[in-house]
Amino acid sequence: MRQVKLNWLTFLVGAVLFMFLLVGCNSSEGETASGDDSGGESGSETSSGSDDGGTSDEPVELSILVSETASTPGFKKVLEGIERDLNIKTKVEVRPGGPEGENIVKTRLATGEMSDLTLFNSGSLLMALNPEKYFVNLSNEPFMDRIMDSYKPVVTSNGKLFGIPARSSQVGAWLYNKKIYKELNLEVPKTWDELMENNEKIKAAGKTAVIGTYGETWTSQLPILADYYNVQAEVPDFADSYTEGEAKYSNTPQALRGFARIQEIGERGFMNEDYTVATYDQGMKMLAEGTGAHYPMLTQVLPLIAENFGDKVNDIGAFPQPSDDPSVNGHTVWMPDAIMINKETEKLEAAKKWLEYYISEEGIAAYQEGDKSIGPFVIKGVDLPEDAYPAVKELVPYFESGNVAPALEFVSPIKGPNLPQICTSVGSGQMTAEEAAKMYDDDVKKQAKQLGLNWD
Repeated sequence: MRQVKLNWLTFLVGAVLFMFLLVGCNSSEGETASGDDSGGESGSETSSGSDDGGTSDEPVELSILVSETASTPGFKKVLEGIERDLNIKTKVEVRPGGPEGENIVKTRLATGEMSDLTLFNSGSLLMALNPEKYFVNLSNEPFMDRIMDSYKPVVTSNGKLFGIPARSSQVGAWLYNKKIYKELNLEVPKTWDELMENNEKIKAAGKTAVIGTYGETWTSQLPILADYYNVQAEVPDFADSYTEGEAKYSNTPQALRGFARIQEIGERGFMNEDYTVATYDQGMKMLAEGTGAHYPMLTQVLPLIAENFGDKVNDIGAFPQPSDDPSVNGHTVWMPDAIMINKETEKLEAAKKWLEYYISEEGIAAYQEGDKSIGPFVIKGVDLPEDAYPAVKELVPYFESGNVAPALEFVSPIKGPNLPQICTSVGSGQMTAEEAAKMYDDDVKKQAKQLGLNWD
């Protein structure tokens, strides 16, 4: 009898459990349907697995890996437009910058765990990733015709194009205070000697002619980095010979000249008295307030000046580092990072539509709603808005005439890590230009060996 009671009790418990399971299944099915009716959550299997470019009711979701400084208001505005107009959602994954971030990118590519899209450096650092192995060849895509020829080399490997520009360009220029130039009746120099003459007049007027901020050593490099346009104009094969270990700074007078320019600035007393400890922030303050006339610097400083000093950013202009020949006059350009498509993506057509929109008129307009450009866009037919920084407007004619060249670091993987310290030593009189060139040649030789290049 006890056994019969137990069996009957077991039957009742089982029946009750079965009823609960039926109710639970019906409830789960109702929640899924409700989620689908509302457009689907990003990352749902249905929406993320489709590759119709977002043409169905369900959105496609693409992932993109970016550095921590890349997800700007302008970038986010473009993503909003892509979701609104293409029905493609973008999941942004953020990585650190610098060497740590580079290693993350390399690891994810090697392990097959890369996002659908990747935002990474263009130029030599991109080439080091072996783009042919990991990224989609975009050479035959019609939207690539919108990209300027000046940008294409920094995303090209073995004749194939792999990326679109992620933002505007920027240049290494001589930023100058236009009020000082007007006050002293100075003209924008076309040669190095003319620049030095302007510096003498500025110094005589009791102002700092050249702002030095060696308290942050990276800023000391700009006169030699910005001089690369002049080097390549006179020695067109310098980058290739340099990468092969044949051309050196010490045996190429045109390259050595960059160190000599830094030495001359220091020896002639053109910098502020506290240049050895002054900071980047102090440098932009001097330029904005007109206590300093020139600041050799990347145009990335312009938004910071606008943020900290308001309308004073409109007093800032920009001209190229002059050469010794007035007929050689152009800007060294830091090209934008690139956005590439992962070869392993299962959403190739959606990814192509994403890229096409990003560099379309709508995409560029959306970007400019969020971010003011720090240089001209390397996209054909893009005009700067009326409220663009005056310094950026001054760059446009050089881009239109083709008088621009990518910085050396975009066309060669060789850049010695000790260049900031070497430039600081030259500018402060601790070594000569010739000594600096030889030291830098040793520095880059060590890096070349680390990269596996066969230098003697």
